[in-house]
Amino acid sequence: MFDFTRRTLLSASFALGAALATTLPAAADQTIKVGVMSGAEEDVAQVVKKVAATKGLTVQLVPFSDYALVNEALARGDLDANAFQHKPYLDAQIAARGYKIVPVGFTFVQPIGLYSKKVKAVADLPKGAKVGIPNDPSNGGRALNLLAAQGLIKLKDGKGLSPSLLDIAENPKGIQFSALDAAQLPRALPDLDAAVINTDHAVNAGLDIRKDTIAVEKREGNPYANFIAARQGDENRAEVKTFVASYQSPEVSAFLDTRFKGAIIPAW
Repeated sequence: MFDFTRRTLLSASFALGAALATTLPAAADQTIKVGVMSGAEEDVAQVVKKVAATKGLTVQLVPFSDYALVNEALARGDLDANAFQHKPYLDAQIAARGYKIVPVGFTFVQPIGLYSKKVKAVADLPKGAKVGIPNDPSNGGRALNLLAAQGLIKLKDGKGLSPSLLDIAENPKGIQFSALDAAQLPRALPDLDAAVINTDHAVNAGLDIRKDTIAVEKREGNPYANFIAARQGDENRAEVKTFVASYQSPEVSAFLDTRFKGAIIPAW
C-alpha cells in the first residue's frame, strides 16, 4: 500500500512537472541592441560587449555616423539603448522632438578642444579669424562657452549651456564663425584658423588632444558627461542594468586610460 502510493505520487509529480515545462514560456535570451557612434566610441563599446558576455548578456552594437539618427532609432524601437550623448544634447533633442528617453548610467567625459594647425596659442589667433564650431544646438553652445572661457568672445548673461551665435555680446577679434556638421570639422580644419571639435571626431581623424589643441574644456565638474540612455519605462530592465554595469567596469576604465591617454576619461 505504501509503495503503491509513493509510486503514484512520484508519477503524478513527474507528470505535473512535465506539463509545467511545456506550458511555461522559456526564459528570454539576455540580449540588448545598443546604438553607438562609429570609430572611437565603438571601440570602447566593443570592450563593454566582452565584459557583458561574461555576465550572460549578448550585446548587439549598431554603429552610426550621424548624431541626429541615434535617438530617433531608440525612440522608434530599433534599439534598446544608446551610448553616445550628454545631457544638454538629449535635452535639446527632447525639446525639439518630444522623445521619451532618459539617462540610465554615466559612461565617460570627452573634454572638447579648440584645435588649430595654424597657431600655437589662443592669443595668436588673428583679427577676423575663421573658427569652426558644430552646428547642432548643444555642441554649438558648448563650443561658444569654451571660446568665452578663453576670452575670445563674451556671451549674454543667463544663457547657460546652450547659447547660440545670436547670444554673442562681444567679439573683439571679429571672429568669423563657420557652423558645420560636427563630423565635418576635422576635414575643414586646414581651411580654418581653428575649430572646436568633439573629441570622438578628433580622435577618429587622428588629432591629438594634447598636441593639436590651443584650448581644452575643463575636466573636473564637466557638465557634458556622456551616458547610456533608454526609453522611459525601460530603466529597470535587467538587460539595461547589466549593460550599465558592464560599461562601468574596471576593464573599460583601463581601456580608456590605455587607448585614449586622457582624451576620454571615465565619468562614473
